[in-house]
Amino acid sequence: MILLLEKSQRPLNSSGNMVLLLVLSILAFDVSCTQAFLENGNKIKSRTFLSPEFMLGPGSVESKTYDDIDFPRGHIALKSFNAEVVDQAGNPVPLYETYIHHWLVGKYYEHLPSGRNFSRNSGLCQGQILGQYFGLGSETRKTVTHIPDPFGIEIGNPAEIPEGYQEKWYLGVHAIETRGVEDRLGCIECWCDLYNVTNDEDGNPIRPDYKGGLFCCYGQTQCKVRQGFQGGKRSLYLRYTVKWIDWDSSTIPVEIFVLDVTDTGKRLLGSTGISPENGCQVEYAVESCTATDAAGNGCIDIKRNSLTMPTGGYVIYAVAHQHAGGIGSTLYGQDGNVLCTSIPIYGNGNEAGNEDGYIVGMSSCYPEPGSVKITAGENLTLESNYNSTNKHTGVMGLFYIYIAEQAPNVTFSQAPVQMHESIKVTTYAWSIVVFIGLAVTIAVAVAVHSWLKKRREGGYKPVPK
Repeated sequence: MILLLEKSQRPLNSSGNMVLLLVLSILAFDVSCTQAFLENGNKIKSRTFLSPEFMLGPGSVESKTYDDIDFPRGHIALKSFNAEVVDQAGNPVPLYETYIHHWLVGKYYEHLPSGRNFSRNSGLCQGQILGQYFGLGSETRKTVTHIPDPFGIEIGNPAEIPEGYQEKWYLGVHAIETRGVEDRLGCIECWCDLYNVTNDEDGNPIRPDYKGGLFCCYGQTQCKVRQGFQGGKRSLYLRYTVKWIDWDSSTIPVEIFVLDVTDTGKRLLGSTGISPENGCQVEYAVESCTATDAAGNGCIDIKRNSLTMPTGGYVIYAVAHQHAGGIGSTLYGQDGNVLCTSIPIYGNGNEAGNEDGYIVGMSSCYPEPGSVKITAGENLTLESNYNSTNKHTGVMGLFYIYIAEQAPNVTFSQAPVQMHESIKVTTYAWSIVVFIGLAVTIAVAVAVHSWLKKRREGGYKPVPK
């Protein structure tokens, strides 16, 4: 399996560069094959759109769903979806001013005047919980979302659209303006005391042990602003770019699964919402570590869950979603093998896309097509890790995986096999090659493990106040 890691904003030392060069050399063949698919596929089309305007002032919150957004039409295969918050002049807005908690894009079918039917992804959560096709948060600018050829997300298939209905798309935006607030981390983690909230969006009392999260920072709530701070409202937009190709018989469709580390596994009859007993909880809290914890595991909160896949197929793409404090997430197969490890990229500057202390990207996994297969009924283990030096509320441990029912006919073993057949060497020479190869593999593995550990633990630092 190949794990493509996006480039970190922090410069590596010389040993880090050497490790990267070795890793890239070893993976060069696999990566080139993935890119070959892209070059030989359909012509990719691209369009950039703006969401409807939303207004935010210091400490205010936007949490709104926009229906029938601008979106590509026709029978097509979606290849990627990227988004960021911009101001009225089109300038990217940094996270320390407007924090994008999350954005979600999903599909529905509408028939006027009778109503609409929502079309969710393939699972695993209840009802419409985490039913989106695309969705990211603060990591949106540096997370790779491209689906390699010959795969794509099929939409606009006339055979799947109910008669008399139109296929449409919605966009959900949850953004928090942190200009002038007393505590940026508290505001983006939705601490209830900073929002002075005791009831949720539906007017129901919030349970006493709930200290922060989505129930306390819904639309039109207000996070505490520093006394005397002056700042007005401003117009903002979510600018999003969609890439796609025309659908044809050579395109292989993928199914989207969104896994949640908080999933209870229970599905109460007739209940499609969030409750402590029902399905995906979406968020959870991380308690600060004790002195004993600090001496043992270095203040790392590890949350694991076993999830059963209803259908099987080949993993084409995978990526995790975490909040501030996240230090990585891993998805394991039933046999214990790693299917994907997704690691956060923390910013270390002031510019949009590199904001100091914020997660500005998550590494994505692109297994060699046909190499990683999940079987129907397989129990996967999802692990989400957070730094627990300080408490965190409203954190998430989600994992997107795109699965194809079939693998492409092209095999990646043909070229090297042909090459090996044309090279004749002695048994002694082969043993030398094998020995050197094994030594290099072990050295690289150790170095990569050390580098990833440093990146995971050293990259994290708290959001500046």
